[in-house]
Amino acid sequence: MTSIIPASMRKAVDAAKANVAALHAELPRWELVVWTAGNVSGRIPGVAGHPDLFVIKPSGVRYDDLDAESMVVCDLDGNLVEGARSPSSDTAAHAYVYRHMPQVGGVVHTHSTYATAWAARGEEIPCVLTMMADEFGGPIPVGPFAIIGDDSIGRGIVETLRDHRSPAVLMQNHGPFTIGKDAHGAVKAATLLEEVARTVHISGQLGPLIPIEQAAIDSLYDRYQNVYGQ
Repeated sequence: MTSIIPASMRKAVDAAKANVAALHAELPRWELVVWTAGNVSGRIPGVAGHPDLFVIKPSGVRYDDLDAESMVVCDLDGNLVEGARSPSSDTAAHAYVYRHMPQVGGVVHTHSTYATAWAARGEEIPCVLTMMADEFGGPIPVGPFAIIGDDSIGRGIVETLRDHRSPAVLMQNHGPFTIGKDAHGAVKAATLLEEVARTVHISGQLGPLIPIEQAAIDSLYDRYQNVYGQ
């Protein structure tokens, strides 16, 4: 299709397409996806009166075949703005998150094994690791069951995470979605989510889990978010 992206946004759009394409390689690298499942998107802030856009993976394309040119660009209603392929089947969910959570700059969806297993049970992952307190600020919450195809999944993500510190949600019977201030942050959250989902599952097979007290979670979260690595 013919691009309708204004010249003032061209550089930002091209940079976002390259960045999001590169970040997709992290999903199979960390064994978070199989075949063509999963997706990464990144917000492109609007300029000079032009609204925000976002870049996302096209539907049904293998990860080895993804590059900057294959990425598609959509508006925040999920409409295709630029690209030769159809956007991901999860585009409506990503668009809904961007419309209703302006602080979010990146969204990731995977079907990583252990996180998806918790989602299949409809069970939150309890905060029993300092890594979880650091990155997620508490347990990993469960979002409602929703059907793919419209913005139902997006509504569930926003309703669950809007007042929650966690950048991750386990959509019941579906799988994990993560958010971040940018696409890189959302990919990091997806990677760490699978690690803690696996570790907590294994720990639970060995015996009772030991929860971390809320005061300690708050202290760990504050330090990691505001001091660590700064």
